[in-house]
Amino acid sequence: MTAARPADFSPSATSALARLPQHDANQLTRGGNQALIVLEDQIYQLRITRAGKLILTK
Repeated sequence: MTAARPADFSPSATSALARLPQHDANQLTRGGNQALIVLEDQIYQLRITRAGKLILTK
């Protein structure tokens, strides 16, 4: 599955989007559909739905 990106998105662009870190959800989930994300002392669950949407829950 390939994620759609804004037309002006490119690594060399000077837009605010190009300066943000980019992470592949499939790599975060190691090819599965779920990953845990830790922020300080909180754990969040990232899930890729069958429809290809991302859901982040606490």
